[in-house]
Amino acid sequence: MPHKPIDIEKSSRHQKITGDLGEHLICNWLSRSGFEVTIVDHTGIDVIAYSPKTKERLGITVKSRTRNPRKEKTAVNLLSYRKSKNDRQKVVDACKAFGCEPWIAVYVETTDYADVFLISLENYDSKYQSSKKPAIDKWKMGPKHLEAYDKDDKVMHLHLKLEEKNWFKL
Repeated sequence: MPHKPIDIEKSSRHQKITGDLGEHLICNWLSRSGFEVTIVDHTGIDVIAYSPKTKERLGITVKSRTRNPRKEKTAVNLLSYRKSKNDRQKVVDACKAFGCEPWIAVYVETTDYADVFLISLENYDSKYQSSKKPAIDKWKMGPKHLEAYDKDDKVMHLHLKLEEKNWFKL
């Protein structure tokens, strides 16, 4: 039987629900990898993760998005540099307060699949940040960028296939 993509009809709370799912997926993935994790409600970071083996403590900002058909390759806005909303500084300050290393997580869902990426801010800056100093850093989702992420052993990547079996037809 051919695969049928899941249609996306967003509810009024879809953005909040997608954000929560992204945070919980990061927590689940890290917990499965031996980290102690918690979701935090703090300006700049969403998740704190601690590895008892390596003694690493990660402060993670999670960016979650839903992409409709033909928008799957649209970049995800990560960190703004606007004066009144300097997201990068908020992440760095929160991590300093909690003794964490700053990390970025990206969760993007489409009709057919979802991708979760996890990268240190340091690795992002050294390999993927635009040299033009834009007003907003972006996580690019085009084929050449996805290939580069998969070749980078410092970019954690989880790819989830979404397939509808029996579901509501409203």
